[in-house]
Amino acid sequence: MESVASDISMILPRVLIVSRRTVRKNKFVDFVGEYHLDLIVRYGAVPVIVPRVTGVHMLLQSFEPIHGVLLCEGEDIDPSLYDSELSGFSVEELNEIKLLHASDTSIDKEKDSIELRLAKLCLERNIPYLGICRGSQVLNVASGGTLYQDIGKELSKKNSGERKVVHMDYNNYDGHRHPVKVVKDTPLHRWFEDCLDESEMEIKVNSYHHQGVKKLAPRFVPMAFAPDGLVEGFYDREGYNPDEGKFTMGLQFHPERMRQPDSEAFDYSGCASAYQEFVKAVIAYKKKLGSSVSMPKTLQLNQEIEKKRKKIIKSFSIARCMYGSGNTFVSRYKPDLQVGANFLEENTALSLQQEKRLKQMGATVRNGSMYKKMLNMNEERQKLARTVMEKMTIEQLAELDAFYKIMSKICFEALDSKLKIRAL
Repeated sequence: MESVASDISMILPRVLIVSRRTVRKNKFVDFVGEYHLDLIVRYGAVPVIVPRVTGVHMLLQSFEPIHGVLLCEGEDIDPSLYDSELSGFSVEELNEIKLLHASDTSIDKEKDSIELRLAKLCLERNIPYLGICRGSQVLNVASGGTLYQDIGKELSKKNSGERKVVHMDYNNYDGHRHPVKVVKDTPLHRWFEDCLDESEMEIKVNSYHHQGVKKLAPRFVPMAFAPDGLVEGFYDREGYNPDEGKFTMGLQFHPERMRQPDSEAFDYSGCASAYQEFVKAVIAYKKKLGSSVSMPKTLQLNQEIEKKRKKIIKSFSIARCMYGSGNTFVSRYKPDLQVGANFLEENTALSLQQEKRLKQMGATVRNGSMYKKMLNMNEERQKLARTVMEKMTIEQLAELDAFYKIMSKICFEALDSKLKIRAL
């Protein structure tokens, strides 16, 4: 059963989710909201949690392959990453914001680094990306957009009456709702079409944030607005086609938390669609990625090196046998011996260990040029020897053959003895 589960995990696509940090028993603990994990698994992907640990932003390659990225809750993004003027807040106003939103205004630069790198990676490679709440803000900043550092100070004070919106309620996280107007002919419109009144195009959403999109990056198209004008959802129209593995979207509200009281049932049938369509794109992206990669480059390189290594070993083995036996039929083995000669010429500066090894194999030379000269000289001697031997009688040839066999044996024994002494 365990092996089957392991096989399934290898087959299913991987969705990276960056954890959030909290303090428990005086120690930092990383966590991810279970609603997100549950929906990713339900629709057919495997959530891979990227821990918010110092230095992880430099190790993101270790999480490959990446088939999708889901970024969700977290603290405020460092304003210096998108607004050098810090929105012109006075010291008193900044202190007031920090006091009111104490749990969200502490900057986590490591989480910023991890998530911005992942967002930019998705944009570069067209990896499916879904940003919820902070995740939508990360996507906008990564694409060149800006944020309201505090909606209450910068946006809400400009609106009154029906246009004034409460975007967060610390006393009622999951139960809080506010209206948003859905833009027609967008994915959000299609997901919630069954419950939308065509004249109003409104749904009530759960949200929990004091920041939001100020300037939307040019590549994105709005999908929903709050009554105060804040963008509550956006997507990349060119980068949206789940069937083809394309999905780049940010939702400021929380569809995963829009559930009926004391129930797992969603407020609207379209609430889970963002996750469903996202995972569909992740699965398609994995298939597309798999079809475009036939063999890892490292494997190809290793095979080429191994093939070359075998040829060199064969060349030196032939050389050793020839020198050991006294046979010098160079022409027959010239192509094989040439491989060794080329190798030696490319590596003229031999270490003592390399030279020792080569001597043991019979190739007692310092560089390839000397080896090549020796090969040419042996060829000339072989031609001369053939000419002389053609004029010799059978008896003379037999005596010469016996003599060289005896000399070869004596020479081999003496050489072997000397090499053993040198090795000691």
